[in-house]
Amino acid sequence: MIRVILPSHLRALARIDGEVQLDVAGPVTQRSVLDELEARYPTLRGTIRAHGGGPRRAFIRLFACQLDLSHEPPDTPLPEPVAAGTEPYLIVGAMAGG
Repeated sequence: MIRVILPSHLRALARIDGEVQLDVAGPVTQRSVLDELEARYPTLRGTIRAHGGGPRRAFIRLFACQLDLSHEPPDTPLPEPVAAGTEPYLIVGAMAGG
């Protein structure tokens, strides 16, 4: 069971309360987690990454085990604590401005 924490605006869009728990078949990668998340919550398609599983949106950051994975290839396996469900996979809305 993969635990995913979304920013409040994406939780509101998908009508999710709190943390999401996903069953991911096969290797646990950013792509497989996001594929499962978008399959379960279709309103999130195009919000975290481009439509059709494209690249990550500019103001979205991806974290696991206190590591910024935003620039990692999408098929890189996620850390074992995330795959085991002991640590969450965090999707964070980045801040910008001055």
